[in-house]
Amino acid sequence: MIDESRENIENIKIAAQSILKHEIKQLQLVPSVAIKLLKLTNDDNARIQDLSRIIETEPTLAAKVLRNVNSAAYALPKKITSINRAVNILGFSAVRQIALALLFYNKMIKHISRQKFNQLFFWQHCLFVASLSREIAVALKHPDPDLVYTAGLIHDIGKVVLETYGRVTYSDFIASLAKKKYSLIEQERSFFGISHTEMGLVFCLEWQLPPPITAVIACHHNQPPEASPYAGFRTEIAIVSFADYIAWMQGIGSIKSDGHPVLQHEVLKIINLHQLDLEALLQHVDQEMQNTREFYGIQFPSVTKLRATLVQATINLSQLITDPSFRLDYNSKNRFSSSLIAAHQSLNPDEFLPWTLEAIQRDFAFDHVIMLNIDPKRRCLMASYWWPTSMFTTEQPSLEIKISIVSGILLDCLREKKAVIVNDNVDRNNPILQRLKVKEFIAVPVLHHNRLIGVLYADNSQSKKPIYQKQLAEIAPVADQLGIALVKAEQYEMEKKRAQIDPLTELFNKRMIDQFLTQIFKREKSKRENIAIGFIDIDNFKQFNDVCGHQAGDDALKIVADIMRSLTRPGDFIGRYGGEEFLFVLKNTDEAGAYGYAERIRTEIEHRGKIMKNRFHNLALTVSVGISMYNPRYSSYTKMVEIADQAMYRAKNEGRNRIVMLANTAPPIN
Repeated sequence: MIDESRENIENIKIAAQSILKHEIKQLQLVPSVAIKLLKLTNDDNARIQDLSRIIETEPTLAAKVLRNVNSAAYALPKKITSINRAVNILGFSAVRQIALALLFYNKMIKHISRQKFNQLFFWQHCLFVASLSREIAVALKHPDPDLVYTAGLIHDIGKVVLETYGRVTYSDFIASLAKKKYSLIEQERSFFGISHTEMGLVFCLEWQLPPPITAVIACHHNQPPEASPYAGFRTEIAIVSFADYIAWMQGIGSIKSDGHPVLQHEVLKIINLHQLDLEALLQHVDQEMQNTREFYGIQFPSVTKLRATLVQATINLSQLITDPSFRLDYNSKNRFSSSLIAAHQSLNPDEFLPWTLEAIQRDFAFDHVIMLNIDPKRRCLMASYWWPTSMFTTEQPSLEIKISIVSGILLDCLREKKAVIVNDNVDRNNPILQRLKVKEFIAVPVLHHNRLIGVLYADNSQSKKPIYQKQLAEIAPVADQLGIALVKAEQYEMEKKRAQIDPLTELFNKRMIDQFLTQIFKREKSKRENIAIGFIDIDNFKQFNDVCGHQAGDDALKIVADIMRSLTRPGDFIGRYGGEEFLFVLKNTDEAGAYGYAERIRTEIEHRGKIMKNRFHNLALTVSVGISMYNPRYSSYTKMVEIADQAMYRAKNEGRNRIVMLANTAPPIN
């Protein structure tokens, strides 16, 4: 908690200055126009003309605001050419929000950091917290949701100050992090001598930002005491704290670390959860993030319903842990803080399942724990993960039990979806008892929406301790959270794949093209040899849309994609670059090989076009192809793509339906 006394503020300023390279007033962290916009947030007398005048003083900002306003996201009937017009049509709030986001994005996130502090990942967190904060504020009928949005957008500004101007950076701090019992704030103070909230407070005071925004930046990890000058802004602080907590719980933290904020008990006293429809809020935020995805190049999955369920469960858990009136014995408290949380520490089952099984074994003092998956095709229970890992070896292969031979109490577990204790007194012929040579085990169904997806197994075969009926009720919530985590991971993978694929052609999208080429050019030069990049562009594509209709245009795109897919070797890469343009990357090829591949595609497309001539109103379906071959002088893939693009345009100019290869074009050696 920050002590806002004058003496302590001075001490914080001294500590901040000792770790910064420059005086804080000299830091070019945020443009002056952004400071003016932030101050405008707290001005009750602000007018449309004031906002327009501020934006118009920055020509680059004005151009970007107009470009954003005229994008497909707003679907305005006529193009807007003036800021004043944009503010009048979209409203003061929307335009100011666009301008602030652009300013912070372009100044703070100008370059994606290659250090531990990934600024693009950080920006994604800021946008999510800002959007969710605004939605919560609207739901709670807060008088100024825009102010809350702004506070959420820059709540972690202290981290950016430390990363950008610290003598030791926030990246250095992240690299030093270990799995410790201390909070992130405590570890920051240990490392820097100051926390990011305190650094943020110094920044706000020096730049004279509005008190509500300063309060959120300074206190979003701890509510201010009654005597604090920021006590009057507890609602704003609570909203951003809550949004920040949800973001971290969904894997959208400001940094990638094992730690996450603790949900303060005071927050839940201020925010009435019954007034919030978490699923609807998250859905709306997802839509906002989707709208900004293309503009900012940010991608993350939408798993709204699962996240709402998970958030509610985690909130309830946090209430149990932090509420002083709730008392647990030592072992029970460990179960809540370890077994329940472990399933939500990752989106990768290969990580969170072993962690969860280890936590169950430790917290409940079992000897062995196994996750049994249900394989519907083979109709069997299969051990997918187990703890300790030495339980199964090459001599003792993992467990696989046909469901057809399951009977008795275990069959009740599967059919009625209830936790059971199986022992040899009542179910001597149980196949798991026989296979593992144990006398007793616990079986707890893992469900999602009442659908059985697996079974948790645990035994005390070594310690010989009895298993009690009450343990069934204790371990059931862990199985519930495991079910949520498994489906969340499945949904994440599905959304991740969708994010990589162009939905119309089902080829990789431009984002994946850039990612693939980036990886290739990270290799040593010797391993980039014999690489070819080609552009394929559908000739006269506009006519297909204008003469035949957009459905015919879509059909033409699908035909080209299908032909490329059928003629491409495994290991090579094809994708839709955008519009009617496609791109291919061939590995282990030479000029003849690249030309031959392109010619097969060109010929097959021309042939297919003739077959479908009537469908396309006698328009010829052909393509122009440009190819560039790798040259050691290329420092990045962008030059190679540029050369392929030039070759494609030459093919267009020379009459279309042909291939042009530019093999030896390369920049001169400096």
